[in-house]
Amino acid sequence: MWNDTDTPIAYLITFRTYGTWLHGDERGSVDRHNNVYGTPRIRRNDTWQRIETRSLIREPVLLDARRRGAVENAIRDTCKKRGWNLIAINVRTNHIHALVGASKQPDQILTAFKANATRQMRDAGCWDSELSPWAEKGSKRHLWNEKSVGLAADYVINGQGDDLPTFE
Repeated sequence: MWNDTDTPIAYLITFRTYGTWLHGDERGSVDRHNNVYGTPRIRRNDTWQRIETRSLIREPVLLDARRRGAVENAIRDTCKKRGWNLIAINVRTNHIHALVGASKQPDQILTAFKANATRQMRDAGCWDSELSPWAEKGSKRHLWNEKSVGLAADYVINGQGDDLPTFE
C-alpha cells in the first residue's frame, strides 16, 4: 500500500570511502548532471577514470575489520541517541548501507553518520588523519511503503556478497 503522506517511512543511506568508486569506473557512476532515478549510470570511461585517479590527494580508504566495527558502532549509537529506528546495516570495506526510519531530512542523517563514524574511528585509534575517510555526498533513497522497506532490508542484509571476516 502506498504511503500518501509527504514523509517517507524510511531512508536507505549509502556512503562510500574516499577514492574507491571514481567516475569512469566499470561499475558506472552518477554525477550532478546525470542523477535521475531510474536512468542509466554513466558508462565506463578509462580516460575519465585516469583523470579522477590523478586528482586524488591521497590513497583510497578501505575499512578493515577494526574500522568496520567502529563505523557500525557509531551508526548504532547515533540512531539510539537520536531515537532513529535502525532497520538494517551493512558496513563493507568501501561503503556503508544503513536503512533507517527517522523524522529528519536524509542529509542530516548522512552527515551525522559520517561525522560520528569518523569520530568513533579516531577514538578507537584506527583513523588518525585530519581528512575525512568518506567520499563527498552519498545516496539517500526515500522509501515510501513497507514493500520498499522490506526490499531495501533484504538488499542491505543479503545483497552485499559474502560476510566479511572479523580478523585483521
